[in-house]
Amino acid sequence: MTSVAPLVDPFGRTISYLRISVTDRCDLRCVYCMQEQMTFLPREELLSFEELERLGRLFIRLGTRKLRITGGEPLVRRDVMRLIETLGSEIAPGGLEELVLTTNGSQLARHAAGLYAAGVRRINVSLDTLDAERFRTITRGGRLDQTLAGIAAAKAAGLRIKINTVALKGTNEDAFDDLLLWCGREGFDLCLIETMPLGETGENRFDRYLPLSTVRQRLQSHWTLRRDAEPETGGVAPGPARYWRVAETGGRIGFITPLTDHFCDACNRVRLTCTGTLFLCLGQEDQADLRTPLRAGASDQEMEAILREAIARKPRKHDFMITEAPPTTQIARHMSMTGG
Repeated sequence: MTSVAPLVDPFGRTISYLRISVTDRCDLRCVYCMQEQMTFLPREELLSFEELERLGRLFIRLGTRKLRITGGEPLVRRDVMRLIETLGSEIAPGGLEELVLTTNGSQLARHAAGLYAAGVRRINVSLDTLDAERFRTITRGGRLDQTLAGIAAAKAAGLRIKINTVALKGTNEDAFDDLLLWCGREGFDLCLIETMPLGETGENRFDRYLPLSTVRQRLQSHWTLRRDAEPETGGVAPGPARYWRVAETGGRIGFITPLTDHFCDACNRVRLTCTGTLFLCLGQEDQADLRTPLRAGASDQEMEAILREAIARKPRKHDFMITEAPPTTQIARHMSMTGG
């Protein structure tokens, strides 16, 4: 097999991690992610599974070792398992090393076994509280029992699970102890995330913003936390979380801090939206349109040239900032559009 030069950005970072959003739709309306009343994209604007497969394979040939399927909620797209199975078949020595998924868990009960069969071994599940009423408030109508049933099915299927929790001041900051204890008992990693200023949600981001430096100090007052240097994936395209081992449970807690302590220097990832836009940074508007040349019949060589030109424009870091005075949102697109 002919060796192909990997994708490397202007700062010497090899791009080995691609996040693919398969839909902007979601069956929840989390207060930090989107508005309660959303207008979603018409179907014809979305990349077909064949187009997503082609781009996925091209990225793999150019050095991508980790693919993450995201949304919106990826499992609400009809027949999405077909795409997951196809991309999972690319897992091989010297090629794709890991296919993972981020989900809200609502559809997991019926898809967990199929995900494992397709080659997925790890998933991230969004869960901001273990209190049913508060869960319903944060998600604007979601059912906690449905998400927990999905998580249980995923565990039974053999999937390794990480729980993602967005820290929201005055909303769920008293939920972290219960989540940490529950995750330790279940064998899940827990990862806390600072809310990010992406898209208009109908909520005041500054009022919700909770620095994780404050959260960690509070947790350390009654939990024994020791830094854990082990990468999240055992070395496969490690993510932005800084992990700590919890002595009392034996589990781990991670902190993703895009605002108080950014993680841009080691960024190895780009994001492909469901419409074929490649975003080079979650917190910048640098992008490349892949759908137009793809649908115009561009060859793989031409698409490769477009990707290399785009990666050559990847910025050093994001410009996320939350301030008390408006505007508090620097990026107009919603998290559900970018894919997290």
